[in-house]
Amino acid sequence: MGKIMRGKGSKWMVVVDGEGIPLGSTITSASPAEVKLLPPLLDATYKNTKIHRLVYDKAADTDPLRCSLLSREIDLICPHRRNR
Repeated sequence: MGKIMRGKGSKWMVVVDGEGIPLGSTITSASPAEVKLLPPLLDATYKNTKIHRLVYDKAADTDPLRCSLLSREIDLICPHRRNR
């Protein structure tokens, strides 16, 4: 089977608690950046439980995302990007 031209695939994003128990998940296209997929993921998770801290990688180090999370009273813990 050759390479298909329909896209790169899909992303399955999951929010887990400190013990690794899943709290919520979303499945989306692999095309958009992960930063743009975090708010819908948190909306799906936020209905079930209150999130206080979000630990993520360098991809989440953007000012708009930090402001959005602060308005929800969520503390973002991630390393700063080199070009910040």
